[in-house]
Amino acid sequence: MTDDVLNRPPVHALLTDGTTVCIRPVLPGDHDQLEGLYEEMSPENLRLRFFAASRRSATAAADRACAAARPGYRALLAETKGQVIGLAEYDTGGGRDSAEISVAVADGLHHRGVGTLLVEHLVSAARSDGVTTFTADALSENREVLRLFTDLGLDVTRRFEGAEVRCTIALDEDDAYLTAVEARGRAADVASLVPLLRPKAVAVVGAGRKPGSVGRALLHHLHAGGYTGRLFAVNPGATNILGVPSYPSITSLPRTPDLVVIAAPAPAVPTVAEECGKAGVRALVVVSAGLDGTQAQALLTACRTHGMRLVGPNCLGISNTDPDLGLDATFASGHPKPGSAGVAVQSGGVGIALLDGLSRLGIGVSTFASLGDKYDVSGNDMLQWWESDGRTDLALLHLESFGNPQAFSRTARRVTRRMPVLTVDAGRTDAGRRAAASHTAAAATRTMTRQALFTQAGITATHSIGELLATAALFHTQPHPAGTRVAIVTNAGGAGVLTADACAEAGLVLPQFTPGLVDDLLAVLPSGAAVGNPVDATAAVSEDQLRECVDRLMTYPGIDAVLLALVPTAVAAATGDDLVRALTAGPGRQARPVAIVRLEQDVAVSLLPAADGGTIPSYAEPQAAARALAHAARRAAWLARPAGTVPALVGVDTGRARQITETYLAAHPDGGWLDPLICADLLACYDIPQLPWAWADTEDDAVLAAERLGGVDGRVVMKAHWPGLVHKSEQHAVHLDLRGEDQVRAAYQDLESRFAGLMTGVVVQPLAGRGTELFAGVVQDDVFGPLVLFGLGGTATEVLADHAARLAPLTDHDVHDLITAPRCAPLLFGARGNGPVDLEGLEQVLLRLSRMAEDLPQLAEADFNPVLATPGQVTVLDARIRLLPRRPQDPYLRRLR
Repeated sequence: MTDDVLNRPPVHALLTDGTTVCIRPVLPGDHDQLEGLYEEMSPENLRLRFFAASRRSATAAADRACAAARPGYRALLAETKGQVIGLAEYDTGGGRDSAEISVAVADGLHHRGVGTLLVEHLVSAARSDGVTTFTADALSENREVLRLFTDLGLDVTRRFEGAEVRCTIALDEDDAYLTAVEARGRAADVASLVPLLRPKAVAVVGAGRKPGSVGRALLHHLHAGGYTGRLFAVNPGATNILGVPSYPSITSLPRTPDLVVIAAPAPAVPTVAEECGKAGVRALVVVSAGLDGTQAQALLTACRTHGMRLVGPNCLGISNTDPDLGLDATFASGHPKPGSAGVAVQSGGVGIALLDGLSRLGIGVSTFASLGDKYDVSGNDMLQWWESDGRTDLALLHLESFGNPQAFSRTARRVTRRMPVLTVDAGRTDAGRRAAASHTAAAATRTMTRQALFTQAGITATHSIGELLATAALFHTQPHPAGTRVAIVTNAGGAGVLTADACAEAGLVLPQFTPGLVDDLLAVLPSGAAVGNPVDATAAVSEDQLRECVDRLMTYPGIDAVLLALVPTAVAAATGDDLVRALTAGPGRQARPVAIVRLEQDVAVSLLPAADGGTIPSYAEPQAAARALAHAARRAAWLARPAGTVPALVGVDTGRARQITETYLAAHPDGGWLDPLICADLLACYDIPQLPWAWADTEDDAVLAAERLGGVDGRVVMKAHWPGLVHKSEQHAVHLDLRGEDQVRAAYQDLESRFAGLMTGVVVQPLAGRGTELFAGVVQDDVFGPLVLFGLGGTATEVLADHAARLAPLTDHDVHDLITAPRCAPLLFGARGNGPVDLEGLEQVLLRLSRMAEDLPQLAEADFNPVLATPGQVTVLDARIRLLPRRPQDPYLRRLR
């Protein structure tokens, strides 16, 4: 094994039954346990592993795994509670691309996913080492190991040689493998949450006899909420609290609870957690706050060591309203109503606000989780639970941080195909903006990064709790509109104008009606009605007339939604509840959403009963209704578009790119900005088109380069260079439109004199022709991964801030969205009458930039500005790349936080 392997920290992951194991490199001190792993195998399993039932093989295998570090060999073990239960290893045998793999799992622990999990981690390690193929020999009767390799999701070929089978496993990372890993991870994750969200027995630690404590409130909620399982209190000074039997400790309980809710003071939490783990508890909810670093680490260590899932600390608690369970382990003011909305929040205060808001709307909750400081259970876990629980059809999230955004995005993309996922986009200000060294980094705010994540995953992101509830009310009660075309009907012209403005601001369209529809509407409305869009039905409209008007609009194919803006008048009762109750009645009505704006109502949003037993959302402000409809239209469009794919690219030399990166960082351990030659070499590895250029470190060299590269009419550009220079224009380190030897020499002399002691040379390029100046770049976010940005380029890039962003890897849809999202997009499609630019070439530049960022985690930022786009080609005129020493991480590798 290599020193790098020995230094890798252990990680924890879930087996198929939801239990936790530790995956770590083998250390010399593991020899006795590894030898015991083999010695305790049955003769039959020894024969299947070593092709012979020899006990000497156990010692030899342990010796090999614990030997001194050597190139091309890796060994990982799985252990639980300090006991080794599995081993996986590979050895290249001195080669580079291929390695022999072997797997061993302790007797009695087969079919729990130990071997598969070890191999997944070994695959990830092998890829980082440049290994592209695993080979393995097995007896043809060893069906378990053969099935393990086949079910990985990788391309496996078999060659039978008598009683043996030679398996060759290609380690290509494709969507099929990621999907298989996800499926295994999802099953394990859901199994691990059963003790937490469907516990058969619960204990509360910290419930006092005196009113006012959080622990007592939790116990009361569980008891009064009708929890159907066994319920215990843990308090050494009481035998009964609120009618619930109390015991002095976890170990004295008559049975081991699945879930323990801890409301003890912070210093006591680690001790209680350790006691729970030793007793066999499977899940903890820690509402206690104020843990210091040592206490926090001790709590997490206890959970990982003993395989307990953890919600919190510093949280409101959890609930599952399933009538067969009735679990309400929170200290909120009331009990959530049973229903189909899943809710997960980090902030307990936000959780209370959402629960209260949903309760006012009459929207019930399936499962609620206040994640608090989120040491373990995350929004990703809850999404997977809701996906499989058979009760949830609407997910509401409030997440202030993301542990693994790439994994969250893949999960969300899958879940949002089945149910709406709504979130409050918290932390949208520039407070998190880092000091930027390039245009790309300056543009890459945390707001833009989060928005890219939500957009690509199909998540509906709102700006406030009020907007979230308003949108949830529409999603919960109405079908999604097929498009953005809205018809407004009002009994007051002013209300109609306000609503029309709100719709336009939200991106909705108010189409004009056909003459036939106008005649139909005039026939049913009072005299004086104005049938445009909005339709002003006047204050004299009756409920029957208004209902007839809505009926005709609902069957009209030119609209996608109907929005009523009504005010109470003394002339007619057209705002009464009878109208609402009849709105969904009528034969032949198409499935279109209906919403109401009632300016007089005293709550932001409410649900009114309709004729078919359903409800219709009613809003106090037209802006809330319009934003909700716009969110619904965007979700419908997202659902209608097939899932994107990452296009295959030709002409990519990943191996050379990694070699260039490693060579640079070996010479510059702290990283830095690449010089033009290395930068150009990296772009060439990805076949990114560049304008020809030459390096000159003397005046005479600059003249020769200008003569050789002269562009339009022999004109050239000269750019100064020194390490760390990024914004050449701001430093006035560029000379444009140079003609002839005299101008080239004068430009060089000027740069040399002004930047004496800094400048290491100049770059000479031909003057580019006319075209649209764009910029493309990428930033490696420490949390979110690579973010690709695109927009209007040139010297005004940051001033105009006309940018769009998507997280890598880019799909074909992502690239299309990047190109069409900026305000400058019409210029690319021929708005000036010059014809469209080379859109395919532009897509290729963005895809190749994305691939570079995916291949090279050391790429901290890349800045292509300007990128010149013309009808015939797309060319990078100037590129800057900064590398930092970073260890590559596999975002999809199964592991707990």
